[in-house]
Amino acid sequence: MKITFLGTGSMVPTLERNHSAILISYNNENLLFDCGEGTQKQFRKAKISPAKITRILLTHWHGDHVFGIPGLLTTMSWSNYARPFEIYGPKGTKKHLENLMKGFIQQMDLKSNIKEITSGKVLETNEFYVEAFPLSHGCPCLAYNFIGKDKRNIDMGYLKKFGLKNNPILRKLSQGKDITYNGKKISAKKATRITKGKKISIILDTSFNKNLVKIAKNADILICESTHLSGTKEAAGYKHLTSEQAALIAKKSKSKKLILTHFSQRYNDVTPLEKEAKKIFKNTISSKDLMEVTV
Repeated sequence: MKITFLGTGSMVPTLERNHSAILISYNNENLLFDCGEGTQKQFRKAKISPAKITRILLTHWHGDHVFGIPGLLTTMSWSNYARPFEIYGPKGTKKHLENLMKGFIQQMDLKSNIKEITSGKVLETNEFYVEAFPLSHGCPCLAYNFIGKDKRNIDMGYLKKFGLKNNPILRKLSQGKDITYNGKKISAKKATRITKGKKISIILDTSFNKNLVKIAKNADILICESTHLSGTKEAAGYKHLTSEQAALIAKKSKSKKLILTHFSQRYNDVTPLEKEAKKIFKNTISSKDLMEVTV
């Protein structure tokens, strides 16, 4: 599982930080969370083909999170993106997207399935699922949890004493079922081990409230907005979080690691925000554009 931070700025981009966009790659799935202006160029810088995107999940419809959609969809179409893909977003997404795409002469042939969501489990595959939660930001806004499912891995070393290597019967073991081979019973409990799935929580653009701790509970990685330092009037006025509040969420939720993002353009150097957060939650790092994190 890999996280690529394509954009880590907020409302106004800077020379170092693009608008918000986060890519989670997991086997054959590539989920793009938000698509700020210039996201398709960030894909080029990251040397990732936009044609690999399988789903787009939007937190909300403020411009810095969606202005990159028309350009990205056009590029995907011209990259011979043949299969239909899904766009998820809060209430109003269908109308907003339709209005956004009316602003120019379209040169694309791209099929998409738009899903307006509110809360709960919004998508599920054999390998992971995604949950959505409402946030408080003055417009419909969502947080997301990306949760990998537990995997049962076969211990081939243990099976050597039974003379069992590649065999269709191994499928039953991977399903947690005991098997019999050459008259010997093999316990799935002894022959397999469970690898717990990882949880990535994404909390952007919201005022501070106790529900944020519940959303991020036991996250392996909490990606959280850190738009301002504590004590700045803009944080509360525009319903954004400070680095101090992000750290409090990480600590109270017992998250393992905190990654700060969505920094205001006023901070050319985000070291003070990281230091402020580390006073409360030590395992904190600041994101930067094109940074990759393997989970």
